[in-house]
Amino acid sequence: MRKKIVFIVGPTASGKTALSIEIAKAIGGEIISADSMQIYKGIHIASAAPDEEEKQGIMHHLIEFLDTESEFSVADYVVAAREKIEEIFEKGKTPVVVGGTGLYYNSLIDNVQFTDEQTDYSLRTELEEKFDKIGAEKMLEELSQFDPETAARLHPNNRRRIIRAFEVYLQTGITITKQNILSKEKAADFDALVIGVNFRDRQKLYERIEKRVDIMCENGLVDEARKTYSLSKSQKGAFQAIGHKELYSYFSGECSLDEAIENLKMQTRRYAKRQITWFSRDERINWFFVDDEPDFIGKAKDLVSNFLKEG
Repeated sequence: MRKKIVFIVGPTASGKTALSIEIAKAIGGEIISADSMQIYKGIHIASAAPDEEEKQGIMHHLIEFLDTESEFSVADYVVAAREKIEEIFEKGKTPVVVGGTGLYYNSLIDNVQFTDEQTDYSLRTELEEKFDKIGAEKMLEELSQFDPETAARLHPNNRRRIIRAFEVYLQTGITITKQNILSKEKAADFDALVIGVNFRDRQKLYERIEKRVDIMCENGLVDEARKTYSLSKSQKGAFQAIGHKELYSYFSGECSLDEAIENLKMQTRRYAKRQITWFSRDERINWFFVDDEPDFIGKAKDLVSNFLKEG
């Protein structure tokens, strides 16, 4: 019998964490985070990482284990997540992977194989300097000459991934697009059930986001962000967390606190919209709309139970 994994995805503030804990409790599972910010220490409020009370005794993995300025790639995540999956299987339990970072989810469920070339930091520095000199649009124009597919899907604001696309090609002679095709040729050795959590009425999700931001502020978000701002020597790792970077303009005197918080709410809504766009393309996802299904948790638990009973 093939091993089985439950994935729970969806936009921020949709209720993924609560659902994952209820499912893990029901099946005796353990949770693996697929959130690119919950991996960092020191941003507990901004990342909405569950505290011990919220966890209800369920073991959580890949949460708050990295220092704030540590770099952690999607390849690093896949290696770490696969190790945790095997550990959970060895205990005779079911892994429940939960999070809204689409790249983490797809790379894990699609069994993406990453090249193991070593980072050439001199090349990266050279590309970073070039990016800063000529700008995102020119970099994407150059990228389109050898990898038009990647250039077309990357947003100009995504500095890190644009530079990464150049790095991979210059170091290996293979484009990111070609690498992605080659990396998916080996199927995953597990069966997956994917549950998506969202709201049919987008405005209701946005209201939840705004309420969450208000609660975060009440719980000390500004002080948490100020600490990150004062400690950071670079713009790496947790420095880029939504919930912190929007407040830096307030700390530097560029805007008022109210303006910074409104910007945070706007950026979080935009992030949720991007998450919805990403996950909506995946036909494997079984969607539950919270505003349509008063008992969506019960129905999701039934779906998981039937999945685990299948041969």
